[in-house]
Amino acid sequence: MKILSTLFGLVALLACATAAHAQSVAFTFDDGPNLEATPRLSAQQRNAAMLAALDKHGVKAALFVTAGNGANQPEGLALARAWGEAGHAIGNHTMTHPDLHSAKLTLAQYQQEILDCDRIISTLPGYRKWFRYTFLREGNTPEKRDGMRAFLKQQGYRNAYVSLDTSDWRLNGELARVLNADPHADVAPIRAAYLAHLKQRALAYRALSLQLQGRDIAQVMLMHHNLINALWLDDAIAMFKDMGWTITTPAAAFDDPVYRLEPDRPAAGQSLLLAMARSLGLAKFDGWLRLVDDGDFEIEALQRQHAAQAR
Repeated sequence: MKILSTLFGLVALLACATAAHAQSVAFTFDDGPNLEATPRLSAQQRNAAMLAALDKHGVKAALFVTAGNGANQPEGLALARAWGEAGHAIGNHTMTHPDLHSAKLTLAQYQQEILDCDRIISTLPGYRKWFRYTFLREGNTPEKRDGMRAFLKQQGYRNAYVSLDTSDWRLNGELARVLNADPHADVAPIRAAYLAHLKQRALAYRALSLQLQGRDIAQVMLMHHNLINALWLDDAIAMFKDMGWTITTPAAAFDDPVYRLEPDRPAAGQSLLLAMARSLGLAKFDGWLRLVDDGDFEIEALQRQHAAQAR
């Protein structure tokens, strides 16, 4: 099998892509609505800020609800309802976000998590029979993998795959850490790292789609219902537009035939594109680490920058 030695050589070329070579992307957000307290913005303010950014740019997105984060309470359900009323899709992301790879979690328990979440969100406007795996993990055994695939088909669910995975959650954690230590801290470096991270992942996954499919697929991007997106989602959307990317809806993206594939791996999961690469035996190609480092590169760069400023 030919190793993807030229994979990230394409990234520099793609960075210069114009609208004539437009790539499409759909925005999706997991784990919301989250009622946890954060610096600077309340849960209601975070929700409103994200919806305002989407509305400003005419973007229709999807919110994948983890009901235990707040939608199981009236105030949280109201935040989820606001997404549906604004024309966004509402999908299922379990009740409590358990890990299907855990040996302590049975297949039946995981399936019940989905059914329990469904009872809460199914009456909301925008509700779709879309399920997104927690941690993007489809089971640590073939039995769990196949059992879930059969369950989703029986229940009429689409596997709401992610092709363009991001670690915005990791940078969000750094943002919260800095602001909890100093509410007036300069967070401009974190904003810059967040935007650079999104761009790096976008170009890398675009390059991977060209290698695996020979074309630009409609990318489905994973982000989260959190503070960092409440603050800078407007900037992120503007950046993708400046890159020449077309922003599409999740429903339109899922119409791409690539999302009907089921990569054949004993422990399935992660980005659909990474799963495809690994199914082909391309386990650790050039640049692989930057797609699975959970934002380590950006966090370490921020730490170096902070250390230099402290001298």
